[in-house]
Amino acid sequence: MDYQDLLYVEQDGVATITINRPEVYNAFRAQTMEELIHAFQRAGWNTDIGVIVLTGTGDKAFCTGGDQKSHAGSYGGRGTIGMPVEELHTVIRDVPKPVIARVQGFAIGGGNVLALLCDLTIASDKAQFGQVGPKMGSVDPGYGTAYLARAVGEKKAREIWYLCRRYTADEAERMGLVNKVVPHEELDAEVAAWCAEIMAKSPTALAIAKRSFNADSEQIRGQAAMGLQALALYYDTDESKEGVRAFNEKRPAEFRKFQKK
Repeated sequence: MDYQDLLYVEQDGVATITINRPEVYNAFRAQTMEELIHAFQRAGWNTDIGVIVLTGTGDKAFCTGGDQKSHAGSYGGRGTIGMPVEELHTVIRDVPKPVIARVQGFAIGGGNVLALLCDLTIASDKAQFGQVGPKMGSVDPGYGTAYLARAVGEKKAREIWYLCRRYTADEAERMGLVNKVVPHEELDAEVAAWCAEIMAKSPTALAIAKRSFNADSEQIRGQAAMGLQALALYYDTDESKEGVRAFNEKRPAEFRKFQKK
């Protein structure tokens, strides 16, 4: 695949996948998801690769979720909501290699979910995390909710979704969303050090360990499929469309005027 939205590099057993849409804070569209799926499969089944790093271009954003300029009831591609979200989430979990999220800036919305799904997350002290779905007329009714609750606890996960606040890297580390926070200028060296440690381990043992961890939360895949089907219906409502309009018009959304009585 000739990538338009990604940069892909293999070096010393590490495949680095970089979302390359800095003009929209590395938000993804349908094309981005297709390329991410291809890149993860490419790296995940290459026996020369031992670790996959997911990151974003520039210092401002890791990923800020779905590109609202591409969203008008659907993102225009394939999949339940016009993007193959289920496939991307599945491939991150299914590739038999540890995946590290290198978070240097905003990990918001769907970007926060991607960082969550990676096996490990290393963050710059400038990084910020959070969900925005209920502010935008959207939600991630699968791994973004159920798996988040496993990572940070039920009460904290509900706070994250219901209030749509942003959290610093240190706050994210304390709640269990991040493995380690380092000064911004040390991020690449820290990620490289973790990759080197992983490369020294048995790849088969790591693959078994990853699949064993995943088995415990595998039922969330079914919840996600059902939830995304409901989300597709929600996207067709005036209430959800108000979120997109408000975002594009740079004003607060007035969701309740469209709520069904």
